[in-house]
Amino acid sequence: MSNSIVFGIGLAALVPVYTFFTLSRKLSIENSGAIAAAYGSISAVTFITTISFLELHNMEYGGYMVAVMALMEAPAIIVGVFLIRLYSRERDQRTVNYRKIIFHALTNGSVLMVLGSLVIGLLANESQAAGIAPFTTDIFKGFLAIFLLDMGITSGREIKVFFKKGWFPFLFAIVVPIINGVAIAYLSGFFLDSLGNRLLMSILAASASYIAVPEAMRMVVPKASPSLYVPMALAVTFPFNITLGMPLYLFIIKLSV
Repeated sequence: MSNSIVFGIGLAALVPVYTFFTLSRKLSIENSGAIAAAYGSISAVTFITTISFLELHNMEYGGYMVAVMALMEAPAIIVGVFLIRLYSRERDQRTVNYRKIIFHALTNGSVLMVLGSLVIGLLANESQAAGIAPFTTDIFKGFLAIFLLDMGITSGREIKVFFKKGWFPFLFAIVVPIINGVAIAYLSGFFLDSLGNRLLMSILAASASYIAVPEAMRMVVPKASPSLYVPMALAVTFPFNITLGMPLYLFIIKLSV
């Protein structure tokens, strides 16, 4: 468990670095940092969808992977903003309040909900968990389907503006998740033995945030364009991962067993 947490946090800090320098060749420093933070962070919905996939195929996974997911959001935001501050030529970017950034990264709604669920899981016993099973288990897939439909509508509204930015962001939003997901699908075999845990770690590496990171970037990097980094994560990377990404990463994992 501890190895997975350390690896997940390290990954969330490393991915923004290499993606930032790749993006900065084509995009502004502000947009590069915001996108890098999004791809270093994670998508909780993609993670939950992967859990549904594992349960559908009767594949076991560790509950501690939820903790790994929760701890991977904040480091990417902090690193992304730090890179913007370090490489921006504008003075106002060099006066960023890091205490405010760290506080927001640790206390935004999505992170608090996940951390809160971890606390509830630690305190509740099996009989208490069974009492809310009709809400958490029986109707979960229905709620997930409605949420995915709403995400599709939201991303569709931004897709025309997104494609005006050229093909580079679109290709990035597919190629980088493949690189991250395939790499972790293979490397996770050195410290994880469960196929389910390895797939979850791969999905965390391949996914991109479209909730926590946009909230943070709107607050501290207003010059970064949400019409760029939100559709990349939501309209391209998210559907790719849940349709083609999961089978691809699982195939790599099974090959390396």
